[in-house]
Amino acid sequence: RFRILVMGRANAGKTTILQRVCNTTDQPEVFNGKGEKLDATVVQGSLTRGEHNIEDELVFQSNPRFVFHDSRGFEAGSEQQFHMMKEFVMDRAKTSKLDERIHTIWFCIPLNESHRLVMAAERKFFEECDTGHVPVIVLLTKADALTLDAVQDLMNKGMSLDDAMKGAAEVEKGIINDCCVRVEGWLKKYKFPPKDYLSLTGMQREGAECTPLLTCTANALKEEGLQQLLISTQQSNLELCMKFAIMK
Repeated sequence: RFRILVMGRANAGKTTILQRVCNTTDQPEVFNGKGEKLDATVVQGSLTRGEHNIEDELVFQSNPRFVFHDSRGFEAGSEQQFHMMKEFVMDRAKTSKLDERIHTIWFCIPLNESHRLVMAAERKFFEECDTGHVPVIVLLTKADALTLDAVQDLMNKGMSLDDAMKGAAEVEKGIINDCCVRVEGWLKKYKFPPKDYLSLTGMQREGAECTPLLTCTANALKEEGLQQLLISTQQSNLELCMKFAIMK
């Protein structure tokens, strides 16, 4: 099974991304570190309160070959939570038990908080967490929130609302690109910078396109065996399967 650690502050759109990757609108089932299924009502209550055990496995019935872990908690600034997350990453990146090893880390940064794209939690993670051979991909989420900024921008330049709505997509691309450049510029100064960056749009739509995310993840993996594992977990994604079959 392909195992992914998902990181990022609350409301960064993490669950939505996982649902799209697994092609479902259902909530995940949660299993503890011993593989025992946890009571859904208890889990939902703790998720709502933002409490979470990083060891717990999140699995969607629609594609149980993906296993997700959520770092929920450390971003709030608790030293203890940060230490637990760091231990988990170091341990799971290097464990000899192959079925427990994490293969990729998706680090979500929401673009709807463009005034605080990189905060103390991100800086601490990229300065102190050596993930070894496990690639970290920064996902710039909630890019759709910038549409309003783009429309406002054009209206400030004297355009009517209708014209601004038509021209917004192009301006939005520029704003997203600018955010990407800024985030990359900040994070590359740290000791353990991300392997890659990707902005995601339209993730709240059912059936949203996940091929760019899966392609980016497959490209970041060093071992061909892991690429094959990821591709086999995504059998329904023909575009991805064909892309990597052609490359071989």
